[in-house]
Amino acid sequence: MSKNIGLFWLKEDFRLKKNLALIEATKNHDEVLVFYLFKKSKFERQEAQKWWLAKSLNSFKNDLARYNINLEILNINSYQIFFEKLAAKNNFSIYWNRTYEPDYLKLDQYLSKVFANKGIKFKICKGNILNEIGEVKKLDGMPFKVFTPFWRSAEKLFLDKIPSSEKTIKKTKKKISFFKNLISEDSILPRNKWHKKFDDYWSPSEKHALKELNTFIKERIYNYGDNRNYPHILGTSKLSPFIKHGQIHVETIWNECIKQKKRGTEKFLAEIGWREFNHNLINFFPHMLKNNYSKKFDKFPWEKNSKFLNAWKKGLTGYPIVDAGMRELYSTGWMHNRVRMIVGSFLVKHLLIDWKEGEKHFKNCLLDYSAANNVAGWQWVAGCGADAAPYFRIFNPILQGEKFDKEGKYVKK
Repeated sequence: MSKNIGLFWLKEDFRLKKNLALIEATKNHDEVLVFYLFKKSKFERQEAQKWWLAKSLNSFKNDLARYNINLEILNINSYQIFFEKLAAKNNFSIYWNRTYEPDYLKLDQYLSKVFANKGIKFKICKGNILNEIGEVKKLDGMPFKVFTPFWRSAEKLFLDKIPSSEKTIKKTKKKISFFKNLISEDSILPRNKWHKKFDDYWSPSEKHALKELNTFIKERIYNYGDNRNYPHILGTSKLSPFIKHGQIHVETIWNECIKQKKRGTEKFLAEIGWREFNHNLINFFPHMLKNNYSKKFDKFPWEKNSKFLNAWKKGLTGYPIVDAGMRELYSTGWMHNRVRMIVGSFLVKHLLIDWKEGEKHFKNCLLDYSAANNVAGWQWVAGCGADAAPYFRIFNPILQGEKFDKEGKYVKK
């Protein structure tokens, strides 16, 4: 092993295409190793995502092997302690992509100082986002709090940047090992075997992400604006878990959609814009990750009713479309977006249960869980978020079912 190898810290970047930090590592080093840090406490209430993570590690390990690159998985308790010990070795350069959550961005600042003080070469690259956090601002320099003007500015800013050159990773000389006390991807799987049915619905890999995108653009994007509202129709992209775990970059989605120039493209890309908006919100207003974005709601008299909450979780409320949504979530690790709004509204506006309880349950069960989208989505429904639905707007679960599942096909399934 040479004295200076390239390490790539894998987080939510399970792809070869548009993986900027991995591309940099293979460009600058003949020997490269990829490592993933499994922090158990981070996944304490994210059982479904343990399944997706384990499967992703397995498939990405195989993808990297074609380039003579090893993937090593380590179990850790603290990022800071791990990297401080690693920096003491001083025989490597390290690369990683940004993860757009406040704690990760703070960790980036801390690690920059640690590696700089040790004279270790490091590079932090753009992660899975169109525009960097902070680039899209109002003329007065303040962050946007309303989606439409945000996305108008964000689209223009991104269009001014493209086309960007498409770089690829290079094959290294040989596979190397670097760390000790490794764990296997299977050890990450949840102990409860309820996740086994996910195999019937999902294949977590970059290959399948690109295939899903291609199929969606060819077959469904034209009618996306209408069909995305009907849960019994396969009208959405089903890309959200792949985006969350970085099996596909949002730039790839943007570029492939724009090429087609089909009806429905603009509406679909606005959903990518909503994700960008949410990531900006949680970084400019980090208090919303744990509390109401609008502090006017802090004294709202929520009901504490474990019986109703458990009935909602299990899909036993007696409201057909609400129960169907909760059962879809448990069975597939995913829920149709229209139904997410319906079950969310039912929890907070019919049962008067705190949105945080719903957010917590979704976090545990959703394969596509992301802090930004989940928190912003729940606060939108509750009426306490930025650019949220008014607090007095209530989704009537009976009328919603009659309108969007008229023949009961979704409920029956």
